[in-house]
Amino acid sequence: MEKERELIDRLIDLSFAEDIGDGDHTTLSCIPATAMGKSKLLIKEEGILAGVEIAKEVFHRFDPELKVTVYMEDGTPVKPGDVAMVVEGKVQSLLQTERLMLNIMQRMSGIATMTHKYQSRLEGTHTHVLDTRKTTPGMRILEKMAVKIGGGMNHRIGLFDMILLKDNHVDFAGGIDKAITRAKEYCKAKGKNLKIEIEVRNFDELQQVLDLGGVDRIMFDNFTPEMTRKAVQMVNGRFETESSGGITFDTLREYAECGVDYISVGALTHSVKGLDMSFKAC
Repeated sequence: MEKERELIDRLIDLSFAEDIGDGDHTTLSCIPATAMGKSKLLIKEEGILAGVEIAKEVFHRFDPELKVTVYMEDGTPVKPGDVAMVVEGKVQSLLQTERLMLNIMQRMSGIATMTHKYQSRLEGTHTHVLDTRKTTPGMRILEKMAVKIGGGMNHRIGLFDMILLKDNHVDFAGGIDKAITRAKEYCKAKGKNLKIEIEVRNFDELQQVLDLGGVDRIMFDNFTPEMTRKAVQMVNGRFETESSGGITFDTLREYAECGVDYISVGALTHSVKGLDMSFKAC
């Protein structure tokens, strides 16, 4: 949590530096420093709201005197015409924080909305939708927060909190056995209690993993639904299972019905459309 807090603080600082630079000269030139007012966050599209808590951080870090009244919390279904929050204080502060707040909330809400749609598609199965590392550089922590708000689960935050042996790792290491053995030895030597997942590309690699063991989860990479069903049967509950690679909203349910525990979907974060909303004087 401390690391998350640090990343969010640095992101907000960098974003203000990027946007405001040496001053918002438009606002400073025409709005008196003493002018007071209030603005409302108006929802213009159906979806799942996300980013409320981060928006509060944006406002308070820029101007601690801003008063934020929240009417809709993170995870709330919203529709056009809803007012999610009202912010009161210096007009200069309202104008200078508007774009950063909207950029964050629109993207996080878009991700939460997409995730909710995907996870709802899995209703009645035991399968959970996962995000990936295919995120916007610098915004990963917020995008993964949005996935959870939308009802999905985080795969891993980065390269530091899980070992995922993908095809290139296996090939460069010299095979399945060497990759797994070295990963286990590394964790022991470094005193790391990390989960180990390995990606398999075919049934031969899957059988090698089943024979060797030593992992927590097996990822079926670019398997067809028919292959996935057979692979789940081969694993027979001994390890967690995950499907990945080319899975769309239309094929999602078919993979879930094969019995996999998780389905990772890069589109949750790399191809999402922001939820439409605006910040208007009221």
